[in-house]
Amino acid sequence: MTIRVLLADDQTLLRSAFRVLVDSEADMEVVGEAADGAEAVALARSVEADVVLMDIRMPGTDGLAATRMISADPELTHVRVVMLTTFEVDEYVVQSLRAGASGFLGKGAEPDELLNAIRIAAAGDALLSPVATKGLIAKFLAQGPDGDDGEESQAYSERLGALTGREREVLVLVAGGHSNDEIADRLEVSPLTVKTHVNRAMAKLGARDRAQLVVIAYESGLVRPRVE
Repeated sequence: MTIRVLLADDQTLLRSAFRVLVDSEADMEVVGEAADGAEAVALARSVEADVVLMDIRMPGTDGLAATRMISADPELTHVRVVMLTTFEVDEYVVQSLRAGASGFLGKGAEPDELLNAIRIAAAGDALLSPVATKGLIAKFLAQGPDGDDGEESQAYSERLGALTGREREVLVLVAGGHSNDEIADRLEVSPLTVKTHVNRAMAKLGARDRAQLVVIAYESGLVRPRVE
């Protein structure tokens, strides 16, 4: 199946470059372009996008607000957002993960990295580099959310009780940035078994995708960042 990609960036030149790159691939196509977050949300519905490449900073409705809208819309549960940022790790990126983004990518990434990111997000996997997952991202998430989101984190903590011991073990490894194959090697089981555990954990915790499992693992206190 062809991956339907929506580009959301206020820089026309950058969108044009992304379009040429994406459209050069046989398994994906650009189905729309947006110059701000509000337009991106509207287009995500009308063009039936699978993946949105979302600039985190745009005039008007920024990428963070747009990601929240997409994640909150029951008609857009299939849409995955990859946040584009100048910096690989900062508090805005953490907020985007909390808002429902599947991951993030630096604007200086190589073309192959961008294309791979689209495929990873479309498959429902988390696009989180080991540096980010084990570094500042973990520290920010472990601080816990502000405001009303604290109640949601408490709910996540309570739902952890529904996980089996193996599901909790897999969740910890997912939060460490490990792939299914890596987890399978560690636990000496098949990748398919790991995938089953991940899917069951997502269902029990109400997670949209793998990236949300990482958020839940840290904000619930199941995983704590290492102090180097």
